[in-house]
Amino acid sequence: MAWIYLSLAGVFEIAWAIGLKYTEGFTRLWPSVMTLIAMAVSFALLSHSLKTLPIGTAYAVWTGIGAVGTALVGMLILGETRDAVRILCILLIVAGIAGLKFTANH
Repeated sequence: MAWIYLSLAGVFEIAWAIGLKYTEGFTRLWPSVMTLIAMAVSFALLSHSLKTLPIGTAYAVWTGIGAVGTALVGMLILGETRDAVRILCILLIVAGIAGLKFTANH
């Protein structure tokens, strides 16, 4: 169950990272409210996962999911560049996340 919490925490991290773009420095009310809610949910789910997962593994996986997901949303939806080096770097992060998952104690 901890890995499910951690995965969902990563999804909400993507949501709040993308949401930050739309808050315009927290000057827009509803995007700011939604971003803060996504942050709270992400942190709460991460906290639940830490009841059983090692902190180093959980934090690295959480930030990795957020980084990869945010980069992909940027490329696929927001029109950011999709060059080969950028994609290779994303794949390296995914490999690191998978490696941490498969070598974790729990």
